[in-house]
Amino acid sequence: MLIGREKEQQILNATLLSEEAELLAIYGRRRVGKTYLIRQFYEKSLCFEFSGQHNANLQEQLENFSIKLDETMGSLFPTAPPNSWSEAFGRLKVYLEPKIVDEKTVIFFDEFPWIDTPRSGFLGAFDYFWNDWASRKSNLKVVICGSAASWMIRKVIQNRGGLHNRVTQRIRLLPFTLNETESFFKQRNIHLDRYQITQLYMAFGGIPHYLKEIQKGQSTAQIINNLCFDKGGLLYDEFNMLFSSLFNNYEIHKSIVRQLAQKAVGLTRNEIIEQLKLSSGGTISQILEELTDSGFVTTFIPFGKNQKDLIYKLSDEYSLFYLKFIEKGKYKGEDVWNQLSQLPTYKTWCGFAFETLCLKHINAIKKALSIAGIYSEVSIWRYQGDKENSGSQIDLLIDRKDNCINICEVKFSETEYVIDKKYAQEIHQKLSVFKNRTQTKKTLFFTAITTYGVLQNEHKNRWVDKELTMDDLFDN
Repeated sequence: MLIGREKEQQILNATLLSEEAELLAIYGRRRVGKTYLIRQFYEKSLCFEFSGQHNANLQEQLENFSIKLDETMGSLFPTAPPNSWSEAFGRLKVYLEPKIVDEKTVIFFDEFPWIDTPRSGFLGAFDYFWNDWASRKSNLKVVICGSAASWMIRKVIQNRGGLHNRVTQRIRLLPFTLNETESFFKQRNIHLDRYQITQLYMAFGGIPHYLKEIQKGQSTAQIINNLCFDKGGLLYDEFNMLFSSLFNNYEIHKSIVRQLAQKAVGLTRNEIIEQLKLSSGGTISQILEELTDSGFVTTFIPFGKNQKDLIYKLSDEYSLFYLKFIEKGKYKGEDVWNQLSQLPTYKTWCGFAFETLCLKHINAIKKALSIAGIYSEVSIWRYQGDKENSGSQIDLLIDRKDNCINICEVKFSETEYVIDKKYAQEIHQKLSVFKNRTQTKKTLFFTAITTYGVLQNEHKNRWVDKELTMDDLFDN
């Protein structure tokens, strides 16, 4: 049974029912559930499936293709591998021709970028297969899938050669939301309250492949101990495999992620180049684009700024958690997570991770604020200050077309959050500096987004205009 993915299922269904040939491209980060979605939804119509092998050469890929086609056709004796991808697609056409006469037929190429090995001629052979034959077969639906999202975008969706404008449908598959994660657990009879689900999401996000490793009857602390700190755990060394499977020359990608993990406020392109002592040019732009397309990094244009002031923020929960806690290898034992929760590092991580979670659930936040129907732009804001004025930053602001701005403060807490006198002064300063520096004439609503709400006191009454809790983030 598929959890969530309503929009994606609508696209898949429309593709299948279409009276024309369809070329569907689906991409998203590794482990997000792309293959599972296609196999489950198209189970009855899937006629042929082939997956690229990571780091395999041309001959190995062609041998794999031949074996898969033999298995699909039920051949009693293995055939010799094709000599080229043109020959391979020729054999595929012979197999498909009688099947697509009377019924809708789906063929699926998984890990598409891995098949396109250097000087293999695969992409050229595929675009000829599509343009010369497949595009004329109204019952044929071709699905291509890849975890290397930037490759899929550059080489297929934005292709300027034979595949230019040939993709008829596209899906960028994102991790589960909190709502979908909760539904996933309910389906598997895993009983965790929303605070524990939120903590798990903060640790490794809504990645289905990670979530399915969770066993019923375990607390969040036990789950994190088993998956992240046990040497046999899935997430103990996932970080390096994740990057090596997605990017060529991935060390720079990892260096950028490491740098962003230290800066919750994010960094500009120039700051990344300066801090890592990189060369400015097309290579760094491509790497940042690849990290963004693959979901490791999210970009924001600061309020009142333009594209050249773009801020890059780490948005992959697992990468942050790995770099903060797992990589150092000094945390061991059966009760690691409870021990870590007593350290200052834990509290810093909670603030960073909960803010990232909120930024990913901005639609739920807008819905809870009753502004989903009002055009708005989401951004962040920071002022570094000078000799005369102290600096200030805003985690999240929603700039609305109705002449209002929600100034959102995101706070993670195990109980109701308390606004004391000191923090009340910080709120006052934050709003004052923002208004003075931006010269905005819009109405400002101070909005508190916390786990369990804000404790009622005089400071809350004075400053908090709107209040959201963790529960609001689960409401998609």
